Amino acid sequence: MTRGRIVFVDDEPDLCAAAADWLDASSFAVQTFSDPREALESIDGTACDCVVSDMRMPGLSGLDLLREIRQREPELPVILLTGHADVPLAVEAIQAGAYHFLEKPYDADQLVSILDNGVERRRLKREIERLQRGADDLDARLIGISPVMAAVRRSVQRLADIDVDVLITGETGTGKEVVARALHDFGHRRAAPFVAINCAAIPETIFESELFGHERGAFTGAQGARQGRVAYASGGTVFLDEIESMPLALQAKVLRIIQERVVEPIGSNQQIPVDVRFIAATKVDLRVESEAGRFRPDLYFRLATIDLPLPPLRDRPEDIPLLYNVFARRAAERHSLPFKELPLEFSLNLSHQRWPGNVRELKSYAERMVIGLESPALTPAASGSLPELVAAYEARVISGALQASGGATAEAAERLGVPRRTLNEKIAKYGLRPEPELGETSPG
Repeated sequence: MTRGRIVFVDDEPDLCAAAADWLDASSFAVQTFSDPREALESIDGTACDCVVSDMRMPGLSGLDLLREIRQREPELPVILLTGHADVPLAVEAIQAGAYHFLEKPYDADQLVSILDNGVERRRLKREIERLQRGADDLDARLIGISPVMAAVRRSVQRLADIDVDVLITGETGTGKEVVARALHDFGHRRAAPFVAINCAAIPETIFESELFGHERGAFTGAQGARQGRVAYASGGTVFLDEIESMPLALQAKVLRIIQERVVEPIGSNQQIPVDVRFIAATKVDLRVESEAGRFRPDLYFRLATIDLPLPPLRDRPEDIPLLYNVFARRAAERHSLPFKELPLEFSLNLSHQRWPGNVRELKSYAERMVIGLESPALTPAASGSLPELVAAYEARVISGALQASGGATAEAAERLGVPRRTLNEKIAKYGLRPEPELGETSPG
């Protein structure tokens, strides 16, 4: 397998040959060029992850090469190798967009570490660009390359256009409302209202009126008739968030609406037909709640016909750097602040944190980082050398891409921005196989 595709440029062939040997031994795929113009002609952003170039070369300097690359492939990382006298020029190159520079004689392990950072940065940028291009794509809504998120997207694709009620389960902050909105927006009800009701936020005294509506004079203060939220959502979707907080007295009425699709406003004897899809969400085990008498068993069994569980963030660590970058970029745009790329070590550290608040906590952390209210130092939770951590992380990323593509290596290679042959080498190296979708069983 390869850790990345590198173009190495130096006008001294012996240095190119030596660099090729140790970069190849470090599991990089390397092309070397003694002529910088030949290197420039060969550089293709789809077949190159990072460029390493000497600063002083006849015909075309490293700085000139950098400027040419920036015009063709502005996001391609370029690392410059400089002599001591060239350091001021290298600083100018950094200002012109160089990713990094190393002063000769440089440490080979240090260059490998910088290359790992550059390759990872390139991969994340490609994935973010893909998400930004596909704003109406399910991948851009339910972000993640992990197998568990690929399974969630497949479930949403299957259920979105089917008029069946769904119970979404998952810890706080896992994105239950995001999934509920995706079920609505990617189905045939998308043009009708999506009405979100937080059952924990509505006082019990007005809960029934909020859901079902009321007639004028139905109770003190009811000076006019009011349409309830369920009737307003007719043709669309009602999302009952934190349904475990719904008062027991109202659960029987909600069960009746779900079963019969009619509402009866307070103070009225008229039943109003409603065409709605119900999606409920909970952070607790409703079976346990029903057995304890805190939730109606009949409502639980009615809702749990389709149970869509969402994974906690700790179960999909390979998604964390991507999510962080998406959230940080959005925060930077919202606040008109600069966005800074993550060093690979920091990305790996993010991936090894527990994140008890899940995606919501990570989003808040990313925003605080952009604003400057958070330190990048997190509790170290990873062990092993950087190459070992990178390899483990890369294996998870590839596994997720295979799941997201349904096992199609051509699509997975396109998602990851690597040649198909390279991907097949990685698959063989790690012994990866696409996993079955949630709910499927192996034949036999």
